[in-house]
Amino acid sequence: MALIFVIANQKGGVGKTTTTVNAAAALAKLGKRTLLVDLDPQGNATMGSGIDKRSLRRSVYHVLIGMCEVRDAAQHSHAGGYDVLPANRDLAGAEVELVGFDERETRLKDALAAVDDRYDFVLIDCPPSLSMLTLNGFCAAHGVIIPMQCEYFALEGLSDLVNTIKKVHANFNTNLKIIGLLRVMFDPRVTLAQQVSQQLQGHFGDKVFKTVIPRNVRLAEAPSYGQPGVVFDPVSKGSKAYLEFGTELIERLGHLAATGR
Repeated sequence: MALIFVIANQKGGVGKTTTTVNAAAALAKLGKRTLLVDLDPQGNATMGSGIDKRSLRRSVYHVLIGMCEVRDAAQHSHAGGYDVLPANRDLAGAEVELVGFDERETRLKDALAAVDDRYDFVLIDCPPSLSMLTLNGFCAAHGVIIPMQCEYFALEGLSDLVNTIKKVHANFNTNLKIIGLLRVMFDPRVTLAQQVSQQLQGHFGDKVFKTVIPRNVRLAEAPSYGQPGVVFDPVSKGSKAYLEFGTELIERLGHLAATGR
């Protein structure tokens, strides 16, 4: 059975797409069959995986409105070693079209059920706003991974996101839970970053991943070459950190399964 995780944060520019792409590549390097679902109409995760969003004949949009199945729209990222359910601007129209569908919140969940035995992990990259697309991601997922910068405003956004997850858990998906918080774009030289990091650990405890993703220019450069950072420059600090995160994620899930927590 595939483990499905949403990479989400209602604040923009916090490294959601970078985390999704590099986590998918890291899991693939660790031998896990991985599918990346791009639920953002900007299609950045698609392009960052080396797939041209402008030439798509089928995409996640067609899957959501029932025109094709996941296996028909998915493409293999040769750069990353994982499969991608790609997105482009067509997806923006799905917001309006889904309103007319029954059980519109679970369109993605139902579609992914058909490929449940093909993957070990499914990672969903969501837009920053709480939209019908994001809700589809939350309803399909077993858990949420929250990438966040250690800044003051990030703490305020985190509170809103946690409340959103609670509402989705109560009304749509009782399996949904927070898997962990991942500190990204971290600069240990900044006192505020260290303070916020300590606050997160104090409040969320072991929900905070031990791995910390440093601010790293090679990770920022990689998308322009259509490659995940862990492939573009495997020896950079950022790439090594995402590989450590992939390993920690696998270990954490094993622990959760063993303890039932």
